[in-house]
Amino acid sequence: METPTPRRAWPRARWAAGLAALAVLVGAGTWTAAASDRAPTVHREDQVMRMPGARIDTSYFTAGDSGRRPAVLIGHGFGGSKDDVRAQAEQLARDGYAVLTWSARGFGESTGEIGLNDPEHEVKDVSRLIDWLAARPEVKLDAKGDPRVGVTGASYGGAISLLAAGYDQRVDAIAPQITYWNLADSLFPDGVFKKLWAGIFFSTGGGCDTFQPVLCSMYERVAVSGTPDPAARELLAERSPSAVADRIDVPALIVQGQTDSLFPLGQADAMAKAIKANGAPVDVDWIAGGHDGGDPESGRVQSRITSWFDCYLKDDKSADTGPAFRVSRTGGVDSTDGRAQLRGASSDRYPGLENGTTAITLSGGTKTFENPAGATPPAISAVPGIGGGLSQLSSLGVGLSLDFPGQHARFDSAPVTDALHITGSPTIRATVASSTGDAVLFAKVYDVGPGGTQQVLPAQLVAPVRVENAEKGKAVELTLPAVDHRIEPGHRLRLVLAATDLGYASPAAPATYRVTLDGPLTVPTVPALTTAATTLPAWVWGLPAAGVLIAAVLLLTARRRTGAPAPDPALADVPLRIEGLTKRYAKSADRYAVRDLSFEVGKGQVLGLLGPNGAGKTTTLRMLMGLISPDAGEIRVFGQAIRPGAPVLSRVGAFVEGAGFLPHLSGRANLELYWAATGRPAEDSHLDEALEIAGLGDALARAVRTYSQGMRQRLAIAQAMLGLPDLLILDEPTNGLDPPQIREMRDVMIRYAEAGRTVIVSSHLLSEVEQSCTHLVVMHRGQLIQAGPVDEITGSGDTLLITTAEDIPEPVIEKVAALPGVGSAERAAAGAGPGLLVRLDGASTATLVTELIRLDVPLTGVGPHRRLEDAFLTLISGGSA
Repeated sequence: METPTPRRAWPRARWAAGLAALAVLVGAGTWTAAASDRAPTVHREDQVMRMPGARIDTSYFTAGDSGRRPAVLIGHGFGGSKDDVRAQAEQLARDGYAVLTWSARGFGESTGEIGLNDPEHEVKDVSRLIDWLAARPEVKLDAKGDPRVGVTGASYGGAISLLAAGYDQRVDAIAPQITYWNLADSLFPDGVFKKLWAGIFFSTGGGCDTFQPVLCSMYERVAVSGTPDPAARELLAERSPSAVADRIDVPALIVQGQTDSLFPLGQADAMAKAIKANGAPVDVDWIAGGHDGGDPESGRVQSRITSWFDCYLKDDKSADTGPAFRVSRTGGVDSTDGRAQLRGASSDRYPGLENGTTAITLSGGTKTFENPAGATPPAISAVPGIGGGLSQLSSLGVGLSLDFPGQHARFDSAPVTDALHITGSPTIRATVASSTGDAVLFAKVYDVGPGGTQQVLPAQLVAPVRVENAEKGKAVELTLPAVDHRIEPGHRLRLVLAATDLGYASPAAPATYRVTLDGPLTVPTVPALTTAATTLPAWVWGLPAAGVLIAAVLLLTARRRTGAPAPDPALADVPLRIEGLTKRYAKSADRYAVRDLSFEVGKGQVLGLLGPNGAGKTTTLRMLMGLISPDAGEIRVFGQAIRPGAPVLSRVGAFVEGAGFLPHLSGRANLELYWAATGRPAEDSHLDEALEIAGLGDALARAVRTYSQGMRQRLAIAQAMLGLPDLLILDEPTNGLDPPQIREMRDVMIRYAEAGRTVIVSSHLLSEVEQSCTHLVVMHRGQLIQAGPVDEITGSGDTLLITTAEDIPEPVIEKVAALPGVGSAERAAAGAGPGLLVRLDGASTATLVTELIRLDVPLTGVGPHRRLEDAFLTLISGGSA
């Protein structure tokens, strides 16, 4: 390794900072400092290190005194750079470590070809970085040239931590996150090509120009054939941690994601077993997130990694490294902020993926189904890279998981009588026959609700399997994806074997498959897991005391209310009229939250109240409910002027900023308790009618702490609908909901208004407003910009916006325009980024997505052309200042 070349971290340094830097300047690097109020100052040295065939961009972080301390290397994810891990590096430096980050070959400002953690290049780069650390005066040494060092990182960086431990015996501890053990198994599971994820790898990396030629050749060969050959498997396997499995014998904290179709939990299981067999301490942590999204639990994970290194690098035996196995589970929803609560289930040993099994009998007999010619249309499970597009498809009524009739076999269990918690990989034996001799199947287990109308694919995961020489039938054992998922009483398990999947390559030749189950579905349950209790929000304990305090304040500060204006008989049938409404900011004479606002809402309307943050929407709703008083103007509800405590407010129901529920009570008990607190007769609550509109079903009998976010939101809406108020006000009712739940909430609002009542909804989801509202009021900076029916403001049409990773050639656009059921296709307007505007003329969105994939269009997003968004942005850009 040649002498490092310095590079300035900040182009303009103050004189004082420069003098301070001179005092601590070491070697050829340029130092910078970033201090917090209480934490020690973190010094950063940026420099480029010359490696054989590459220049590697690095940053070195230290803090505190000049004593020697252990070192930590942090690798970044694929497609990223050292900048992605800077915050973690600075925190570890404050915690007493010397931290070195770097951009891998081909990423960030580093040069060289991407080798997918090639032992001859990327892995040797890490060893050279360890050499550099060994020469630093701040780094603790175990021997000359041997620093006390740990390695961590996520995904691509997680794999390099494992490889570094296998190839360089100076590594003392590792903490790999959401990564692979065998890259061949990850991209070619059971011999099936994971084509979408592989394509994302190569497009994210910059294409063949940035990869080693041998990798580019391998990818192009497999992408064309659709089948991985032995040479491709060997190439990826030899660059995987599994290739040095017998040499990784250092303490390992393995963090893996549950929502991860790229590197599923089985990869972590393999690495845990191998490293444990070498005699090293191993802990396993299944987080809620992963490459497919979800909560990465960054704060908790980084804290646990620090404790891990404290124990095994600092020799701090008091450090709490956590349980041997932990899995994050959803523990209901915090009604104070609407967010899902995570709680950990743990055990004192890692159970693997097949522990505590339960046999579940499935019905169905022998099933026959087809593999379509060209493997089109494909079934849909997880689709990496266009998650946002799938969310839009859900809002259009297309589920995230889709199996086409005649292209899959389905086997159902009886409803389970007791709750069943799956933790691990279900398995089942089956006999598979194929008219062509070979078959590729995609196995998945659904959670099916009562009545069979709602099915959930846990973590959107599917397991591919290749079956060969099956002309006369072949017995196989199917291992389903590892998940952690609770099956509620009354739900069924549904095994589906599909002939196609959008994320994978399937045989193009048509074939007939026949499947017979040879036994029950074996489900792992891990009964030894102990689940932590969900912490109750502070408001549950503080509510009684707060109530007493508020009552006392009201008694001490009560004053005579001014007389309200007389009712206006001409407005007796008008749900809402606002005239000249004005509210100034506190302690300001000329700054307005709402200014001269006027509009009217009629019966049976669903009115969307729109505006950017700071537009005055929430202030308007609070004045409408009598919570605050306007400085000028008036609000009339059915002709009655609104004042705090006005009797007409009994005709108004509201859901604003979340509803509070007692988590240990059932949904019905919460609603009954709320209504009793109003002092109104029980028969006036219309509880059953409100619940029917909200659609909660059997969930009403369960404790609220078991509710999903969507169920909590529907319960809150049902609470607002008690008494069937003529005017219902909903502030951001879809906050925190997933696409199917948003669709259900939209149906609730529409059903409520169908009876002649009125709904006012404030929302930032423009596509939802466009689909659910009949009228709009657009506000900007406290003033009315436009009001009227949705169609007048937005127009109509069936146009989809297809966003792509790169510009699409004109011949491909012409092919899209010529597809059956497509009216037109044209390039998206300049400024919108690469993409197409496609007008449907009979084709479904799912069919269009399938055809675009077939045409190799590099999709990054699929959704409705946001006509409302265009109109909204136009209105506020031209609105009054």
